[in-house]
Amino acid sequence: MDTIHTSLTIQEAAATTGLTVHTLRYYERIGLLMPIGRAANGHRRYSQQDINLIRTLNRWRQTGMSLVDIQHYVKLIEAGDITAGERRAMLEAHRETVVRQMEELQTTLELIDYKIQNYTDIEEKQEQVKA
Repeated sequence: MDTIHTSLTIQEAAATTGLTVHTLRYYERIGLLMPIGRAANGHRRYSQQDINLIRTLNRWRQTGMSLVDIQHYVKLIEAGDITAGERRAMLEAHRETVVRQMEELQTTLELIDYKIQNYTDIEEKQEQVKA
């Protein structure tokens, strides 16, 4: 669901973001999420802005950004545009980390490809011997 015109329940937000209800509550409790709106009955209602932030935070987590750094990032967002420079600097530093991870993964992928080719060659030699 890319565009959400109404607010979502916590179950709908979990399904939309790929997180569990428990994780959403935990993220809110530790300050990873800005305060979530509530319906008249007190149930959480997630806005499109909340969903967008959760998706962004998921990306940061997938790349290894720590919860502490994400908490700091969210606090900077809450503080407004005056923190844009600090947020940019955080992301530039994290970008360098991600680039290093990608380089390491590329090296690992090359090793895997080498091993696959090696085993393919061995299998072909075995087939030739059988023939």
